[in-house]
Amino acid sequence: MKKTFLLSLLLFSSSFALTLGQTPPCVVIDGKNGGKVDGTPWDSKMLKGKVYVVFYVDPDKKDLNEPFSEALKERNFPHDKYTSIAIVNMAATWMPNFAIDAKLKAKQKKYPNAIYVRDKKKVLVKKWALEDDNSDILVFDKEGKLIFQHAGQLDAGQIEKVLSLIEHNLNK
Repeated sequence: MKKTFLLSLLLFSSSFALTLGQTPPCVVIDGKNGGKVDGTPWDSKMLKGKVYVVFYVDPDKKDLNEPFSEALKERNFPHDKYTSIAIVNMAATWMPNFAIDAKLKAKQKKYPNAIYVRDKKKVLVKKWALEDDNSDILVFDKEGKLIFQHAGQLDAGQIEKVLSLIEHNLNK
């Protein structure tokens, strides 16, 4: 009984589901776990000072929320107040890392204001309890607090809701 309780406690303490209105636990993705496309570490502490939209995506589901991505581009939010981050769950696919790396580098050149991150070991699945093998969308306010979270495809109504939420938080 004691062993089961301790194991449950250990598993619970190693991953935290995110809570709306709260700042998530700090996570760094670097080294063998991945990092930004330029080779530098990605640190969740950077999610402050702007409104951030984070896409945590299985490469096999990369097009699932394309309508939302296109809607964000159309809004053309000011880059001094808004940034998008695409974190690719590289361990969730059969595709080889070198192929994903090449695509991410090309995207980084095409969209220099976005941040592209490689998660090679499902760090955010483990640390933030994000859905594996899916498309997760997270929105953080300027203070770094989570203001929206969704796993799976957004419908048209949800897209409008998120865009309004971003706009509202840009003007705060």
